[in-house]
Amino acid sequence: MTDRDEVLAKLRALGFIEEDVDVLADHFLDAKARGRRGHGLTRVDWLSTLPDLDPGARPGFERWDGRGALGYLTLAAICRAQLADPPAHARVVVASNCFPTGMLGHWVRKLAGGGLVAALTASSPARLPHPEGGEPLAGTNPLAIAVPSSDGRPIVADVSMGAVTYGDVLAGAASPEELVPFGGEQAHKAFALAIGLQLIVDALAGEGYGAVLLVARPEADPVPALRARARGVRLPGDR
Repeated sequence: MTDRDEVLAKLRALGFIEEDVDVLADHFLDAKARGRRGHGLTRVDWLSTLPDLDPGARPGFERWDGRGALGYLTLAAICRAQLADPPAHARVVVASNCFPTGMLGHWVRKLAGGGLVAALTASSPARLPHPEGGEPLAGTNPLAIAVPSSDGRPIVADVSMGAVTYGDVLAGAASPEELVPFGGEQAHKAFALAIGLQLIVDALAGEGYGAVLLVARPEADPVPALRARARGVRLPGDR
């Protein structure tokens, strides 16, 4: 049995319909292929531990409301809607009740594949304390940015504000004590970004966990020139 067969079987057993099974499997296997173990196959078993898991819930439209659907499926629906009806120039999309959202680079990569610039952030349970210590005040709150390219190789930057991710903890690759803002002596910078992203999402999505997406049509094609200057150096999002 392949990894995909095993993932599909587990997701079907949880009660997801076939369309959602494919969306979730694509995400988890993409994370594994990119070395993001914490967002990979570990998450399949983790889904079964969610106390409010509702495989039949469907995300809403307009100002998006997850309405109990997994954040993965809400963001998949949002991406499909942006690609089907791209903005004339730019658009901000807000999703409430949107958790868990997974590897955000997976979603912005899909938008860049359709020729759109995208920046996406999402909130999560408070896990990052102030660099000086104390109780957790912000989620790991990743920020993912994707810029399409005429050569078909978009730049995809996807960075969590934690020194490790919660997915790393779930996968056994890190301890909970390591879940602090990254940067060592400069950790106050990551903490500031985590707080800023947390409050943007909280202010726009309201109570609970949410996501905020900026999607826009590019006016230029800067990636090929950057790759030429980089002279083969691995850039964000490259395998």
